Amino acid sequence: MDRLNELLQELGLSKVKLAKYLGVSRQMVYNYLVLDSLDKWPKEKKVLLLQLLDIKDGSEKTINSIVVDTEYLMGVEKRLNNAIKTSNTNDTSIDYSGLSKENKNLLNDFIFLLKEKLEDEDSSEGAAVRYLYYLLQSMDNIPEIKYILGYMAKSNGFIKPEEFAFDEDRQFIFEGILYSALTLYNNGGASKSKLAESHKRFIQEIEQKNEEKLSRTQQLNTVKIQALRELGYSDINANNASEVFEKIAEIQSRKV
Repeated sequence: MDRLNELLQELGLSKVKLAKYLGVSRQMVYNYLVLDSLDKWPKEKKVLLLQLLDIKDGSEKTINSIVVDTEYLMGVEKRLNNAIKTSNTNDTSIDYSGLSKENKNLLNDFIFLLKEKLEDEDSSEGAAVRYLYYLLQSMDNIPEIKYILGYMAKSNGFIKPEEFAFDEDRQFIFEGILYSALTLYNNGGASKSKLAESHKRFIQEIEQKNEEKLSRTQQLNTVKIQALRELGYSDINANNASEVFEKIAEIQSRKV
């Protein structure tokens, strides 16, 4: 099994792709790979792996004799991609048109990980995915979200620390600040009691923003009702929407 793990590393075969190919969770792949013999794998999963690696039998001698060269690497990659492509065609209804090959693969891997998180019985995993959804919704309006993602990708070794995909100066400054904050947090330099007042201001700021948002919504509803009344309509529909919106703009301009 040690040689098998080395072989997978030499091939650059990620646990995500292998999990997708085998039709199991990423954690299950880890569980398989710590077993001391391939014979302890479920039979159908063992067969799939041997097919992927083009191995006629699963003997240790055969696995040890494999030499990873360009031809072998390309063969494994081709079999893997064909298998995953077939699986994606059968299991997903997502429209991939307009995406590059690289982005299609990225989206596939992303969806696979999200599904795995949502299948977890731990409610915190579901909450994390929901927060991630909110984060993606907010990304266009809050550039710092991209800086946070870049920082996390760098600190976990996925990309080089010198890579700056966004505004380099602002990203550089943000990363320095975030590093200092996380260092303080991880070294025990911060405590709940010390940060209680700061967290209180954080809550107050959020509540103020929510009140302002509610106020704007109520104002818009009031103007909408007035517009409908002046036009003699009871609601907005596809036929009168343009007229109603023009009336709303007119009413708002009266108050300027």
